[in-house]
Amino acid sequence: MPDYQHHWKDGTPVHLPLGKIVCIGRNYAEHARELNNPVPDEPLLFIKPSTAAAHITRPLDFPRDQGDVHFETELAVLIGRPLTRASASEAEAAILGYGLALDLTLRDLQSRLKEKGQPWERAKGFDGACPLSPFVSADRFPGDNIHFTLDIDRQRQQTGDTREMLNPIVPLIAHISSQFSLLPGDVVLTGTPKGVGPLVSGQTLSLELEDQLFVETTVV
Repeated sequence: MPDYQHHWKDGTPVHLPLGKIVCIGRNYAEHARELNNPVPDEPLLFIKPSTAAAHITRPLDFPRDQGDVHFETELAVLIGRPLTRASASEAEAAILGYGLALDLTLRDLQSRLKEKGQPWERAKGFDGACPLSPFVSADRFPGDNIHFTLDIDRQRQQTGDTREMLNPIVPLIAHISSQFSLLPGDVVLTGTPKGVGPLVSGQTLSLELEDQLFVETTVV
């Protein structure tokens, strides 16, 4: 099992087991276009295993023998209640906290898999492929407009705004629960905005979620 435990911003543990990590691809139209991908007409879902989770503040280490590894900064949603075919109100009530994540992607491998019509998991699910920040209680975010950023070596690289999502958070969670159940401790990654790119040794990544959370990490 990975050496990972959900935590709150103040360092106290979240007393929920680490579950699956459900991701949505191409949830920002500009990101789909920057990779020359079609914009989907329904949520494009895939799953990272629990072994992909890692603490984001630890140095980023990843496979070096399979081509470029790209960063994709995403708003992470921590699920606090079981959900199966949930209504919008049930999905909203199940959001326990928000954090930030890096959806690390073996981009060259993903491209080869896509060309063959094969699943992406080998490019998305390797150990450490989902660095996660601590979480902030959902009640600290009263509206549906959540903003986050990524700077690399003090240069702005990505800016995310939930108003630009093709599939907003609450309907997205309800939709996921109509496909398979979500359990307490599961995490939903809500998609990345434009600006993704390869990681390079020695970089410093600074991630900020509104005025609620700031974390830094480095690339080995």
